[in-house]
Amino acid sequence: MAGGAFCITCGAEPPLSSDRLCEDCLRKRTTLSKMPDRIQQNRCAKCEAYEVNGRWSQMGDNDLADLRIRENLVLDDRAGKVDVGFSVEAIDDRTSRLHVEVEGEIEGHQFHDSHSPLLQTSNAVCTACARKAGSYFEATVQLRSAGRKLETQELADLRATLDELTDSMEANPMFFVTKEGPVPGGWDLQLGSKSLARNWGRSLVRAFGGSVKQTSTVVGSNDGIDVSRLTLSYRKPAYALGDVVRHKKELWVIDSWQKEGPILRRLDRFERSGATWRDMESCSVACSREEQHLVQVMNRDSSAAEVMNPSDFRMSTVALPYDDDGKASELRIGFIDGEWVALPVMAKEAEE
Repeated sequence: MAGGAFCITCGAEPPLSSDRLCEDCLRKRTTLSKMPDRIQQNRCAKCEAYEVNGRWSQMGDNDLADLRIRENLVLDDRAGKVDVGFSVEAIDDRTSRLHVEVEGEIEGHQFHDSHSPLLQTSNAVCTACARKAGSYFEATVQLRSAGRKLETQELADLRATLDELTDSMEANPMFFVTKEGPVPGGWDLQLGSKSLARNWGRSLVRAFGGSVKQTSTVVGSNDGIDVSRLTLSYRKPAYALGDVVRHKKELWVIDSWQKEGPILRRLDRFERSGATWRDMESCSVACSREEQHLVQVMNRDSSAAEVMNPSDFRMSTVALPYDDDGKASELRIGFIDGEWVALPVMAKEAEE
């Protein structure tokens, strides 16, 4: 054996590790993994979110345990083919024991470790809950209408879209309403997030038309950086999709919305036109969508149809709209300028 390789610890013959250790000595000197006996974490006493890398998140027990194990498990640099399994033993509301099993290879040899750290939870208050309690807000959203007071149902419809939006977006602890209530001419809300306010503004315009105006006001500084608050004013038009309006002495149907204003469809012939919000300020509603009726066609010829009058249930004759296909069993009618008028199909209805 003179001049041959040998274990530097006990003198054993090969096979040897890269550090010239036999298997027995390698195992005595090597630890596959290490974990602390105790792991401490913070949980918000109000919303039960957990602090993770300086942020707060809602997490289930297993996902949380998996995260804490990943944060605290230290593996030997040479370890390969590592497999980690665990179970959670609940002790009380603030204490659990993690049973962790670790398997892996080092220098071609299989190693196995077991750890049972205590996971202890301390009560704290997350950033969002602290801000809520302190009446914190980043943005004010003002709901208004052009030239009139918003009706109660209109306000309810506008407000409902905020809840729908937050439900559809990824959860964010700053998506909260600090304060809201009626003001002369509309409704104001204070929101915990500027991004939520901006997203809601875009959502309102898509759903109801109108325009949004944004202004920012500096309210202080933090580490030399200006801190500002956003005021977002949404102005709902005095008309809605499907309304018949009188614009420049002609009757038009509000067909759809675009950023600059509504798309209009002539009531009496095939013609579409765009208008700006400013152009439409002088228009008036001749027959709102809510005042219109969907009625059965009782009889028809090439130019007119007989329908039942919704007001007295007598038969009335109405001229067919220009887009009638000769097959429709129903017509939408509205009472305009003293007579019942059949209305063309809106673009959205045609798509459906």
